[in-house]
Amino acid sequence: MTMKDGANTDDGRIDRLLEIMSRLRDPDGGCPWDVEQTFETIVPYTIEEAYEVADAVQRQDMAGLKDELGDLLLQVVFHARMAEEAGHFDFTDVVAGISDKMVRRHPHVFAETRIEDAAAQTVHWEALKAAERAANPTQEGVSPSVMDGVALALPALLRAEKLQKRAARVGFDWTDPDPVFDKIHEELDEVRAELPDRRGPGKKAPAPSRHLFEEVGDVLFAVANMARHLGVDPESALRQGNDKFEARFRRLETSFAADGRDINEVPLEEMEARWQTLKVLSHDAGDENR
Repeated sequence: MTMKDGANTDDGRIDRLLEIMSRLRDPDGGCPWDVEQTFETIVPYTIEEAYEVADAVQRQDMAGLKDELGDLLLQVVFHARMAEEAGHFDFTDVVAGISDKMVRRHPHVFAETRIEDAAAQTVHWEALKAAERAANPTQEGVSPSVMDGVALALPALLRAEKLQKRAARVGFDWTDPDPVFDKIHEELDEVRAELPDRRGPGKKAPAPSRHLFEEVGDVLFAVANMARHLGVDPESALRQGNDKFEARFRRLETSFAADGRDINEVPLEEMEARWQTLKVLSHDAGDENR
């Protein structure tokens, strides 16, 4: 038994974590909160932990990443424990399943198949996944589709990209980006056509109509398609855009505060002018979050 950073290496056994979860879920002496959880109530935490892993990676916080990976692993153990209690499967089945899948999807590593490069591996990987989906039983009366397996719970922007990639596999796609830009302009025109009459002073904006709601969705879908054609991950691009806006707005607040002014009292025109000034200064300084 060895020690590292004052920790017992036995503490790193997966069996220990499984035992802890078993105790937490024990109706007789376990944690009341853990006992009452279901798959449905735990899912939001699972999604949140995955995003916190992504955040730690983006910040290059390795200590944070270690902690967040532990939190995500706990979510896997939690789901597996609930499934075991219901008689569906247990953690070892989860491990066996993913191990078999990785071996099956990497025949160039674990068998005799030859793959020349990463691009060829991507094509081969997608072909294997498609074959697996085709082999899986479908709902009664529902025909197999290339859209099968695109999770509904994915962030909408990410799901849009995945649906578009699936359609592209069977040739339902433009061969260059130009028609995509035309499609964006077309969808924007359709949004404009659905706009209600401009509201006058003191009038409340009407709730968006069903058609306007749909047309805005079409614009976002077309923009995701543009990003895909340009080789840009739309989810990551929007996340960076969010970070850029937040950083710049915080600088805007700080700038007015340095003048002894409350941003809530600053006219829009003056805020916009200061925003543009800060944008130029950030650009000149080479700030990635300008």
